[in-house]
Amino acid sequence: MHTVQISIYILGFLIVLALLFDFMNGFHDAANAIATVVSTGVLKPQTAVAMAAFFNFVAVLVFHQLNVAASVGKDTIDPMVVDQYVIFGALVGAIFWNLVTWYYGIPSSSSHALIGGLVGAAVAKAGTGALIGSGLIKVVLFIVLSPLLGFLLGSLMMLLVSWVFVRATPRKIDSWFRRAQLVSASMYSLGHGGNDAQKTIGIIWMLLIATGHSGADTPPLWVIIACYCAISCGTLFGGWRIVKTMGQRITKLKPVGGFCAETGGAITLFIATWLGVPVSTTHTITGAIVGVGAARKMSAVRWGVAGTIVWAWIFTIPAAAFVAALAWWIGTKIL
Repeated sequence: MHTVQISIYILGFLIVLALLFDFMNGFHDAANAIATVVSTGVLKPQTAVAMAAFFNFVAVLVFHQLNVAASVGKDTIDPMVVDQYVIFGALVGAIFWNLVTWYYGIPSSSSHALIGGLVGAAVAKAGTGALIGSGLIKVVLFIVLSPLLGFLLGSLMMLLVSWVFVRATPRKIDSWFRRAQLVSASMYSLGHGGNDAQKTIGIIWMLLIATGHSGADTPPLWVIIACYCAISCGTLFGGWRIVKTMGQRITKLKPVGGFCAETGGAITLFIATWLGVPVSTTHTITGAIVGVGAARKMSAVRWGVAGTIVWAWIFTIPAAAFVAALAWWIGTKIL
């Protein structure tokens, strides 16, 4: 394999840029993990953020198999086209879309912004032949499957809980599930860290392989630790604009609903990470929240807000890809 020759300064700059994206991923997606537990009043925002950040990092001890990192690093674009310009373009495209959607409070997917960035930069350099169809089809397939699975599991959990606790008083249910939601929110944060940190690991690993600084078998330990630290630190800063959308504007949640949504979302993330699929934590928890609301009654869901979110999902990959292609061209002039 041809080794890309770049200065150590450019390499360091791109690694820092990747970690910045990882930080923003935690910042942008913190709402996914804590929106329900904050909006139901179980935890204060600062406490919820600290808990989410802790479990984001603890995920490094749980998800030893870096299946998602391998999928991003090897199964999206042809490794032969990877160079400093492609990585620069991909990261700029993803960061740009994250900033836009954060500013407007739209819970879009950092994961799909990154995939879109890789696609746009690779196509700008080498055309569509640089894309690995099987890997991208898997990602696109789970754009649909992850929210559907979250919806299904969230609604089934809600129906199951309603059946099991049919004789319990609302006060007892509220008391029990306030405690249970601490567990479900922790598990969701664990799944969030396990899936999302690995995406940045995959990007940095891809760059290190291309420049001859890493083998293709496993990424360096420092990359793994740095990425989990970056996403955890980003989570500490939270994303309050998106918390409001996720926790209250889609449907009104009580602790029992928050527990069901987080549990359904966490199961989906654990399955996806085990399969090595870089799914959207945003899509997953949104689907679960909608499923919980729909299990109560269809009118409990504000479908107009949900529709706006879906449109953001649709535009994420092409928008990030377009900006990435432009950034790739700029990168060839300045790097």
